[in-house]
Amino acid sequence: MCGRYGFQDPARLGLLPLGVTLPPLTPRFNVAPSQPVPLVRQRGEARDAILARWGLVPFWADDPAIGHRLVNARSETAAAKPAFRAAFRHRRALMPADLFYEWQVVPGQKGKQPWCIRLADGAPFAMAALWEQWTPKASPESEPLVSCCLLTTDPNATMRPIHDRMPVILPPDAWDTWLDPASPAGEAQALLVPYPGPMVAHPVSTLVNNPRHEDPACCAPLPPG
Repeated sequence: MCGRYGFQDPARLGLLPLGVTLPPLTPRFNVAPSQPVPLVRQRGEARDAILARWGLVPFWADDPAIGHRLVNARSETAAAKPAFRAAFRHRRALMPADLFYEWQVVPGQKGKQPWCIRLADGAPFAMAALWEQWTPKASPESEPLVSCCLLTTDPNATMRPIHDRMPVILPPDAWDTWLDPASPAGEAQALLVPYPGPMVAHPVSTLVNNPRHEDPACCAPLPPG
């Protein structure tokens, strides 16, 4: 599960070849579920970039609170699961970032140890996502809620000692296929693999456990020892 991430340098996110201008962003060091996040999607022939709520609310849901449980989708089963299959076929997206967090079980230690993970060169990246649009059945004229979730996959060599899952990080040459609703589901599925490039990871303070903490201390490396 990936339950926190960040974009330390929003200006660098804008340099990603996404084909669209991101909405105005401020540095974020501890993005948490239920918060608005930048999302790139394709609608017809055009792409757009919006802020969407992290935590997928399927179009058929009775209560948007279901989104609290749908922050991630397993890439191996998302195409078949009722909560995700319509979005997987028709509403694939990208969530740009430059870091994410994962929590490691440490034998003999009561709490889990949080880690911050980045690409080895510190560059921004795009994570595979799904999006949905939900309107209350009781008030169909209401402004639709746009929500999203991350797709996860098996860990790569960097992540394996830390956790058994990681977000799917897509290379730029996969973005067109992933975003295009006309792409066959099998082609989209084939993209959902562990990131093959070099990454770096370091343990961080448990400050990041609390989403109210939103500053560079969340991703700062712990001092030795």
